[in-house]
Amino acid sequence: MPDIRISPRGVACPWLSWIRWSRLIGLFLLCLFMVAVISHIYLTDINSDPTDGQKLRIPLQTDEDESQIRKLNQEIKSLRKIKASVNNELRDMESKRQKLQSQISGYQKQIDILSAQIETSEKEIKSTQLTLEQLKLEKSEMDKQYLPILKAPIKMLMGENSNIKLPMPFDGQRCKMHSCFDFSRCSVFSGFPVYFYDSEKDLNIGELVPFLKNGIDEYFEENLYRTFDPSTACIFVAIVGQQINRITYSGLEKSLEKLPFWHGDGRNHILINLMRDENADIDIFGGANTGRAIIVQSPFVKTIFRSEFDIVIPPNVGKAFGDVWEELPPISPIRRKHFLSFIGSFKGKVQFQNGEQTDEQISNVEDSVISFLKNIQLKLDPEIFIKFSCDTIIPGAINGEYSMCQSDESRHELLKQSTFALIISPANESYVSTNIFQLRFYEALKYGAIPVILGDQVTLPYMEILDWKKATVILPKARLTEFHFILRTFTDTAMATMRRTGRYYFETYFSSTQSILDTALALIRTRLNIPPAPISDMKSPSVFDNNSYVDYKYEEVNPENDEILGPLEAVFPSVKFSNNFTQNVFYHKFTQTGDPFRNYPFTPFEHVLPSESKFIGSGYGFRPIGKGEGGAGKEFSEALGGNLPREQFTLVMLTYERSNVLITALQRLKGLPFLNKAVVVWNNPAPPTPDLKWPDIGVPIHVIKTTKNSLNNRFLPYDVIETEAILSIDDDAHLRHDEIVFGFRVWREERDRIVGFPGRFHAWDVKNNAWLYNSNYSCELSMVLTGAAFFHKYYAYMYSYVMPAAIREKVDEYVNCEDIAMNFLVSHITRKPPVKETSSQGDITMDIPLPRLPTDIIQ
Repeated sequence: MPDIRISPRGVACPWLSWIRWSRLIGLFLLCLFMVAVISHIYLTDINSDPTDGQKLRIPLQTDEDESQIRKLNQEIKSLRKIKASVNNELRDMESKRQKLQSQISGYQKQIDILSAQIETSEKEIKSTQLTLEQLKLEKSEMDKQYLPILKAPIKMLMGENSNIKLPMPFDGQRCKMHSCFDFSRCSVFSGFPVYFYDSEKDLNIGELVPFLKNGIDEYFEENLYRTFDPSTACIFVAIVGQQINRITYSGLEKSLEKLPFWHGDGRNHILINLMRDENADIDIFGGANTGRAIIVQSPFVKTIFRSEFDIVIPPNVGKAFGDVWEELPPISPIRRKHFLSFIGSFKGKVQFQNGEQTDEQISNVEDSVISFLKNIQLKLDPEIFIKFSCDTIIPGAINGEYSMCQSDESRHELLKQSTFALIISPANESYVSTNIFQLRFYEALKYGAIPVILGDQVTLPYMEILDWKKATVILPKARLTEFHFILRTFTDTAMATMRRTGRYYFETYFSSTQSILDTALALIRTRLNIPPAPISDMKSPSVFDNNSYVDYKYEEVNPENDEILGPLEAVFPSVKFSNNFTQNVFYHKFTQTGDPFRNYPFTPFEHVLPSESKFIGSGYGFRPIGKGEGGAGKEFSEALGGNLPREQFTLVMLTYERSNVLITALQRLKGLPFLNKAVVVWNNPAPPTPDLKWPDIGVPIHVIKTTKNSLNNRFLPYDVIETEAILSIDDDAHLRHDEIVFGFRVWREERDRIVGFPGRFHAWDVKNNAWLYNSNYSCELSMVLTGAAFFHKYYAYMYSYVMPAAIREKVDEYVNCEDIAMNFLVSHITRKPPVKETSSQGDITMDIPLPRLPTDIIQ
């Protein structure tokens, strides 16, 4: 049965398709016939002679022509088949060619990957070889290092028999530490324990002034050295602060002998007089037998003062506790309205018991002083303000001393407008120090007038540990006619340095009851060669419950540079407390701006050894470039070099709600040489999510939980920071490894400065009478922001514990400016600007505009 096909119209017509094909074939044959006919006519026309005049005839088609047509059709069909076959073969060959090219491309990629792996392996081999050389050198140094065996010293005297009364020296008024102090109670490892008496209960000589009692009680509670066990105490402190002149000397002596631990002669006792009354008798302890006790007070008579044993302190007229920066005038301008000032009145005649000098001689000298000073004001220098008369004077001046005018306000305002303040020592040389003299000296330092002391027989406070030549001008009265010329030779730089030093001395050692007591105890502790109490690091609580996290290894990231920047050493900390018992540090630290009352694990002020020391005798830990032969870039990159031993740095990164940015920043640290650890300060109250993947960068990562969101957390001295060098960096700051290592090298040569990348400029704006801050690119820079900078950990202690709390409060208020505060702090301590580094990608900028700090804070 034939198939039935359906036409487009849906009608079954089996013959219709055949008819259509027949027609098409017919038309095709007709076309072939017409082509043959026309060709024949054309050929006949060409072969005929055009001159015969005969007309062309079109031949009729024959059977032979039809056979040729059929042959042509067959040849056409065969050619079409050949063409189709050739096309198929070409397509197959093209497919094979593409497959081969794809294989070649894959092989090329594999070759590139293997080449990169070879380069990476060669770099790792070189780095491993360098690390191996460093390990061999470290082992050799450890084998050769000489470590002496140290033992605690044994007791020298009779500490267990401290109740036995010891014989006094031949001259009892000439006590020295070696002859009147029991060192056996004060081992260098004792920690300097201090036992404080309850003065009202134990001394039983009257009630303390309420203001003083409250301050002393608070001081006792916060004192680091206080002990409640008298059997272990190094020294015993009794404080006097009431009208003791109402008690007879014999009564005072009996009260001292009744002290529970007087031990018969008062050895290791410190008697501190903090009386505020200028009318009090200056000879408080002169008529009483104080035995071997050390007397600490402001006024002293020469007959009872024991040099290098008793201690002269400033008058206790300041605060009990707290900062005093709000009460102090600015240091600038250096030259004030009055070049020199003095206001006071000479009191009475001089009484001498030895009769070596007469009243007439002394009167002539003082008359000459007064006369010359008046003349110099009238004739020589109109910028000098001298006044030798007072409507009312402050009582308490001794005979032969220049008293002070009663009006404190006018006297203080005069000192604020004076470049130098004249202080004339008492004509009565039997006094080592008096209340009035010390009060003049105190006020001059407080209000920024450089003290000029005329007369060199007086003793200044804490002269044993403070170099007063850096802050005062001391001249004998014999230089009276020449002192004006001497003062005029001081340059602005010299005067600024002296005023700045005097300001530091005042704030640190004079300003409050706490500072006076701290300094007196520190002086005694220094005599005993006992280091101060160590500073405390800030605890570093982890944000993770189990104090750990899981390391997720990410895919290898292409290095940002192919240079070998140094060996990948194991983590090691900086050496701590290496100068605990270094004598020159004990005395030097009191004149160095900072905190002299605590022991710091390291400071940026240690001197660098001579260049030959790293090769001769002191080469432990040093890594000179080219092993001492120098070298080019390759050798430079493979060793830290310099005149300092090898060390590492800690990276501290502050972050808040930017986990992805943080992780990316941490990933870039992988393989960074000299990195000790990364410390992430997590300022977000919410802890990290459990699914957050922390990268494995080859060194520990500590994520610290903070108590509140504060930019001050960036500078807390965390205990996990075990290196001197800190790299403070923002989580969105991108620095290459070579830039970081270069910054670290520069910091090692400038350890006391901030060394970093983003620079800023500040200056005093005269028009607006305020500080100007410029965040634009400038050729003049004065600050380096701590968003990418190296600094010493010592400054983290200073920022968190010593810098006035008002500045940290302003940082929290503005939620900004912490980098400005750190720059001002470091420059205040070192008097040096920061060091600006240039990154290969240009300066690192901050988009947040910083507000102007109030003038009183920056002062």
